[in-house]
Amino acid sequence: MLVRDPDVQVTVAGDGARVVHLSGAWDIRALESRAAALQSALRDAGPAQVSLWDLTQIQRFDHIGAMLVWRTWGRCRPGRLQLRREHEIFFGACETAEAVASSPAAPDRFPLLLALGRGVWAVSGHVLEMLQLFGQLLIDAASVARQPLLRPWREFSAAIYKIGVQALGITALVGFLIGVVLSYLSAEQLRLVGADVFIVNILGIGIVRELGPVICSILVAGRSGSAITAQLGVMRVTEELDALSVMGISNTLRLILPKTAAIAVALPLLVLWTSGVALVGGAVSANAELGMSAYQFFTALPAAVPEVNLWLGVGKGAVFGVLIALIACHFGLRIQPNTESLAAGTTRSVVTSITAVIVADAILAVIFSDVGWS
Repeated sequence: MLVRDPDVQVTVAGDGARVVHLSGAWDIRALESRAAALQSALRDAGPAQVSLWDLTQIQRFDHIGAMLVWRTWGRCRPGRLQLRREHEIFFGACETAEAVASSPAAPDRFPLLLALGRGVWAVSGHVLEMLQLFGQLLIDAASVARQPLLRPWREFSAAIYKIGVQALGITALVGFLIGVVLSYLSAEQLRLVGADVFIVNILGIGIVRELGPVICSILVAGRSGSAITAQLGVMRVTEELDALSVMGISNTLRLILPKTAAIAVALPLLVLWTSGVALVGGAVSANAELGMSAYQFFTALPAAVPEVNLWLGVGKGAVFGVLIALIACHFGLRIQPNTESLAAGTTRSVVTSITAVIVADAILAVIFSDVGWS
C-alpha cells in the first residue's frame, strides 16, 4: 500500500461543525522536514473550534507524531476523537506523562532527617573510596619493597622538595608569629597572678603537642594538598591519566604513592621546624614582656615539656600527612574533564583536608589525654 505524506484537511459540515482529518504518515521519518508546516496547519485549524478530530486515515504513527498532535490539543484529549485502536497507546503514554509531570511532589515529612541521611551517605561514599585508594597504596608499597630499584624515587625526591623544602619559609613565618602572639597573651594573664615561670609550660605543651602539628598541617593542606588535587585534575582534563593507563603505567604507583610518601615524611619534619620556630618566637615575646631570657626559657623547657609530647607531635604530623595526601589525591582523581569541576574539586579538597586534620587532632587528643604530663 502506498504511504502518503502527512496531511491536514479541515471540512465544515452542514450544521457548521468543523472536522479535522489527519492522514498519511505521521512518524519521525515523515515529520523530519514537515513538522513546522504541519504544526502551523494544525494551529490554523483552530483547535478550540473543532468539533471532531478524525485520525482514522493515519497510515503510520509513532510517539513523535502523537506529541505533535497532543501539544496542538493543549495537552488534553478533545471532546470527540476518532482513531485506530493501535494508535491509542501513544496518546495513553502522553496522558500518563502529563499526569506524572503535573502531580505535585510529595512533601518531605522529615526534611532534616533526609538531609542528614544524604550527607551521611555522601560522606560514607567518599570514605569508602579513600579506603580503597589506601589499600591500593599499600599494595603498591609492597611492590616497591620487592623491587626498590625500579620504582619512582625521582618523583618521591621531587615531591619532598616541593612539599617540604619550599614550605620552610611560610611555616617559619606563621610559627614565629603564633609563638609571639600566644606568649604575649599568656604573659598578660600570668603576670596578674605572679606565675611568670609557667609561660614555659603553656607555650611548650601548647605548641609542641597541639599548635605546631595543627598549624603546619593546615598550611600544607592549603599549599600542597591543593597543588596535588589541581595537578591530578589537570592531568584528567588533558587525558594524561588515560594515556598512562593505556601505556600500562599504574596511576597510583607513579603519581599517588610518591606524593603520599613524601607528605608522610616531610610533614613530621615540618612540624619539628614549625614548633621550634614558634618556641623561638615565644621566647622572644617572653623576654620582652616578662624579662625572661632565652637561656632561662630553653633551660626550663625540657622539665616543663616531657619528651613524649614531642613524639606525639611528630606522630600527629605523619597521620595528618597521610590524611591530606589521601584526600587530595581522592578529589583529584574524581575531577571531570572540565574547568568547573577542576575548581570545585580543588576547593572541596582543601576544605575537607583542613576539616579532617582538626577532627583527627580532636580524636587523638582524647585518646592520648593521659599521656605526656609527667
